[in-house]
Parts: sequence; C-alpha cells; structure tokens
Amino acid sequence: MSTSIHRLGRPCRCNESLATPLSAAERAVMIDAAAGKLEELFTILQISHRTDQHMRETPRRVAKMYVEEVFAGRYTQPPRLTDFDAAPTVGGLIVTGPIQVRSTCAHHMMPIYGEAYIGVLPGPGGKIIGLSKYDRIVDHFASRPQVQEELIGQIGQYLMENTAPAALGVRISAVHMCKTHRGVRASHKSRMVSTAFYGDMLTDKALKAEFLGECQSLERGGL
Repeated sequence: MSTSIHRLGRPCRCNESLATPLSAAERAVMIDAAAGKLEELFTILQISHRTDQHMRETPRRVAKMYVEEVFAGRYTQPPRLTDFDAAPTVGGLIVTGPIQVRSTCAHHMMPIYGEAYIGVLPGPGGKIIGLSKYDRIVDHFASRPQVQEELIGQIGQYLMENTAPAALGVRISAVHMCKTHRGVRASHKSRMVSTAFYGDMLTDKALKAEFLGECQSLERGGL
C-alpha cells in the first residue's frame, strides 16, 4: 500500500487523478486496506458485520465499489480518444446529451446524479471524437469525490487540451443527495445547474444562445 500513496510526493486532492495510475495489484491492496478500515467504522457505529447475515461481506463490497467503480476515475487512465481531423465541411455546432452523470459529493460522500450536455464547434486544426467518447470522459471525471462546478471545469479543460475546438460549452444539471437525504431534505426536483464556456463561446452571444437552446431541447427530449 505504501507504494500506492507515498510515491505521489504530495497530498492528492479528492477530485484529482493520482500521479501514476494504480495497477490491478495495487488496487487489490487498497481494497484490502479499505475493507479493514470499514470493519473498524462499522464496529464504532455498533453495526455487526460478523454476525449479521446482511453485513458479513459489506466492508469488502463497499471497499471494492469505491476503488473499482465510484472513485475509479482517480486510479485509472483517462479514456483513450479515437479522434479525426475536423473536415472543412464541419462548420456547425455539435451538441450531445443528455449524458448520464453519476458522482459523489466531496462534502458528505453522498451521490450526485443528473445529466451533462456538451457543445463543440470544431476548430481549424482541431479534432473530432466519437460521440460515445464524450460519455466516457464525463464518467471518468465524475468517478471521484467531486464538486459540480469543478467537474465541469475538468471536463472542459480535458476537451480543450485534447481536441482544440474553436468553441466549447459544458452544462451539468444534477441532484445532490447531500441536500435531498440530509439537512434540509429537499425535493429531488431541486437541482444544481452549472455551465462553463470556452473559446469563442465566451464572447459569441449567438453561439452561446444556440448551445443553451439545444440543451433545453435535449432536456425535453425534443429533436
């Protein structure tokens, strides 16, 4: 386990990738260690994880879930992009969504769920990627303890660096269960909406309005 943590050389923020992705063997060691700590937590909370038939394997199940699924975006490489040069005939805005967002609130470790929308205007010399890659990118950066306004920034920065679009918009509308299942216990209709713009979309009001209009259309299920 020491090689998985101390090799970083600095504290690693909750929504950052590790400096070096973990191998399968390192993730297995992490799961073992985390399962042991979860056993301690359940004991402190006076929940029997040894005699209760429903809880016997829960520490390991939860540890494996966090390492291999919920927080997998911290320990693995970003998705490999299959890209193509933007053809001269591709001159319009490309908008895709809704893309499912499944993340975890960094403040209370409660689920965040909702939809993302991405709008891209290919730039000269830029790249176009397959539509499914946008889903994989969103899933990768969402799979870690997150703050929604930082999540859209990570998605947007990754796309800007790897596809060099002329304009980019990223929008997320999501329910935060730290608000619906604790504290004020708000309705599940209560959402947080955040949007980030890059390139020409920062200054071109018409382009920005087109992206937001397409998001609304997709959100309603319209074509």
